[in-house]
Amino acid sequence: MWGRLATCGGWAIRLPAPALLFFLFAGPALLAQVSDEQKELNAALAEAGASPIEYLRAIEQHLERYPDSPRRPELERAAARAAIEAHRAPETILWGERVLSRQGDDLPILDAVAQALIEGGTPDGATRALRYARRLQELDRARNAADGIAHGLVLEARADQVLGHSQEALDIGRRAFAAHPSAEAAREIAGAAERLGKINDAILALADAFTISDPRATDADRARDRAQMGKLYRQLHGSETGLGDLVLHAYDRNQALLHPANADPMAVTLEALDGHKLSLASLKDKVVVLDFWATWCIPCREEHPLLQQVRDHFHDNPAVTFLSINADEDRTRVKTFLAKQHWTEEVFFAAGLDRAMNVKTFPATIVLDAHGHVFSYLAGFVPERFVDTLSGRIQAALEAR
Repeated sequence: MWGRLATCGGWAIRLPAPALLFFLFAGPALLAQVSDEQKELNAALAEAGASPIEYLRAIEQHLERYPDSPRRPELERAAARAAIEAHRAPETILWGERVLSRQGDDLPILDAVAQALIEGGTPDGATRALRYARRLQELDRARNAADGIAHGLVLEARADQVLGHSQEALDIGRRAFAAHPSAEAAREIAGAAERLGKINDAILALADAFTISDPRATDADRARDRAQMGKLYRQLHGSETGLGDLVLHAYDRNQALLHPANADPMAVTLEALDGHKLSLASLKDKVVVLDFWATWCIPCREEHPLLQQVRDHFHDNPAVTFLSINADEDRTRVKTFLAKQHWTEEVFFAAGLDRAMNVKTFPATIVLDAHGHVFSYLAGFVPERFVDTLSGRIQAALEAR
């Protein structure tokens, strides 16, 4: 009874076959004489067959002939989905926006309309696309779908690129990658970084895009990523010597992010609030204390002065390093939060490290031993015991060196 399966932005939709349309639009009229309008529609859809273009044309002609059809909302939805399958951007926007004006929670249509508007390349289209991209994120947050949230952020970054907001696009692309590492998010980071003249950042992002397995990425996408990565690397270094090692490092890093059971935290490079990088591998031979927190986490604020007591206790011990790791999806809130809370320590962004280390609640405090292995994992904290407990774990890790 169902027609062809179509895909849009990772969503699956099916177009109803003509026989099903008869039941869909006739409804109770099956028990009575079918109207002339319904007869015409059934005949037109039967003639269209399995072609989404002809199917779309039949519905559009029918709505032109019967503009006050009582079935107009259902027909407009069918037209939108046919336009999506036929890859007809103008019709996707036309019928999709009419559907969304009545029902703004249709995920496949939201996705398709946003993409079509962005591909149009106009400021007006990009501004409208931003609204749909943010609505996608709201819906995906409600169902706790990290990949959907990341995809919505990618669409937001693309719209910002059309609007000429390259720095905003770079920041949002990084948020998308942190929410769910994907080739499309890495590609947005690369494009924005290149426009901003941050060539090395663009190369690293293209290495991520090239090495991540992403169902939305095609072989052609990966070939373009490879070609652009090589071009930028030669531009920066004069040849591709060393590029292979960079790609292998990206592969290992992304495997750790996507497969936490096999994660090696020492393979991760963190980015600080001021933009500089820190490779955790550079901290081997030290005991490293990772404090994971977020601006929205009230217990994190309560824990902070207790953690500071532990920092003060080990302040003069060069074998211990404390790292403050922020896990916010929206990085723009962090600087203001730190100033308001009067927190002075250097802050790094998790960028997936929390997921790789299976951090599911905040605050979380992880102690790595001198070999980079997890020595202790404290999920949450008990105020009256936290200082003694964490200090004891750090001391034990030092003695095990």
